[in-house]
Amino acid sequence: MDGCRWFLERAESSGSSKLRSSDKGSRVKVKVAIAVSGKGRSLENFLASDYPFEVSAVITSNAKAGAVDIARKHDLPLYFFDAKSPDAKGLEAWLKDHAIEWIALAGFLKIFPSLPAYASHVVNIHPALLPSYGGHGMYGMKVHEAIAAAKEAESGATIHFVNECYDEGAIIAQGKVNISSCVSADDIAHRVFELECRLYPAVLSRLVSGELPLPQPMIWQYQE
Repeated sequence: MDGCRWFLERAESSGSSKLRSSDKGSRVKVKVAIAVSGKGRSLENFLASDYPFEVSAVITSNAKAGAVDIARKHDLPLYFFDAKSPDAKGLEAWLKDHAIEWIALAGFLKIFPSLPAYASHVVNIHPALLPSYGGHGMYGMKVHEAIAAAKEAESGATIHFVNECYDEGAIIAQGKVNISSCVSADDIAHRVFELECRLYPAVLSRLVSGELPLPQPMIWQYQE
């Protein structure tokens, strides 16, 4: 390494960013958009602490989602995604207008459109250890109910890149929890979500800082 530290310098004319070396160690926070369809618990978690990134916009596929109220409370720009008639170009332009560099799906229940300007900058968290218990129709409590029915002793969460198929993008990181003492799917859901609240910010912080992803097929195993 050259011994320099790095910070993000934004090009005022285009909203794009580029890396510049700096010996002062200063850093502009990377702007992230959170995509969500439900209550917005993960959105609240991201907003509750300080990270190398800042939540700067919210995308939702559900105008009645609790996440909408959270976004408005924090004066965050909102984009309402119409899954029946998705406008990928419009979404991409909106993200660029708000200088967004990364997109993090957190309970977003629709196929996210391919955005050329954000290739390898769209990630998702899934409440299980992929490739198990993933795919179309496997989300939320459905995942935890399937895991409970299978009497698994271990579960966890997976963060992966987003592609055109549900839960099939390259895996970036996983965290595991012992669920042998859980007596219901609700117990499993609670334990896994507690892990998600620590795992997702940790991984996203490393992604925006360039520490992740590891070369494929390596997966970062999150341990506390």
